[in-house]
This record gives sequence, C-alpha cells and structure tokens, in this order.
Amino acid sequence: MLPQYAKIYQATLAKWGEEAQYDQAIEECAELIAGIKHLKRKRISEEVVIDELADVALMVGQLTWMLGADKVEQAIERKLQKLNFLLKES
Repeated sequence: MLPQYAKIYQATLAKWGEEAQYDQAIEECAELIAGIKHLKRKRISEEVVIDELADVALMVGQLTWMLGADKVEQAIERKLQKLNFLLKES
C-alpha cells in the first residue's frame, strides 16, 4: 500500500463506510473478471481491461489499508514461498 493513498482511503471509509467499500471491491473484481472474458473474445479493447485493473488495484490498496498492510505483506510472502516451491517442483 502506498502511503500517499492513505488519506483518500480514510476519506472513502468516512464517507461511505466499511460495508460499502467491501461491496465496491466485490463489484470492481466482478467487472475485471467480465472484462478479461470479453478481451479473450476480442469484444473489448485492452484499454478497458486496464481501466478495470486500475479500479481493482485501488480497491486492493484500500482493503490492504483496512485489514493491515503488515498482515497482507506476510500473506504475500507465504504465497511467494509456496509459488517458488511449486516452480522448483515441476
């Protein structure tokens, strides 16, 4: 999570609340999923998917801020170790 975004994350929580931000994260992820499916079928441009990816990235940043950047970083490290193991295994 980039520290310069902390103020805007805090402002969104103050304005819309935690539940709304969880719902927004779900919505943005769903839009990215749909966008990727459409891109694979060449129904939309890559630019549309990039915009959806940016929305998801912002929501991931906000969720990381909400849930604790240290906890998320620890989980990422565990996942990277597992991925590294799987790569060496094959």
